[in-house]
Amino acid sequence: MLRRQVKWVRDEPADRMWLSALARLDSQAPLGSGVRCHSGSLSRWHRRLVARKWTYPSHARAGRPQTRASITRLVVAMARQNPGWGHRRIQGELARLGHKIAHSTVWEILKKACTASILIE
Repeated sequence: MLRRQVKWVRDEPADRMWLSALARLDSQAPLGSGVRCHSGSLSRWHRRLVARKWTYPSHARAGRPQTRASITRLVVAMARQNPGWGHRRIQGELARLGHKIAHSTVWEILKKACTASILIE
């Protein structure tokens, strides 16, 4: 009855994925009358599925670059020499020395240094 009402079923990409995955699992079995596509279509869908799964980025990692090691050492040294200074004061002193760095970055550096010093001691 469904075959009389619908001439051609439009498969969604998810349906194609399942069909190609099932055909890949059972590659020895002959395709029955339940499959509504050519074997070439099934192969093409499977190639696209694999191509989408195994794509590697062609460029470097996105995001903010790491803080230079010299700046990190300077922040930690300033914090050790001046225990009363907070991260905003250290950021201000670095700005006076000509280093552009956000106070949140100084905060993150100090958190990592504090955690590392607790683990070392």
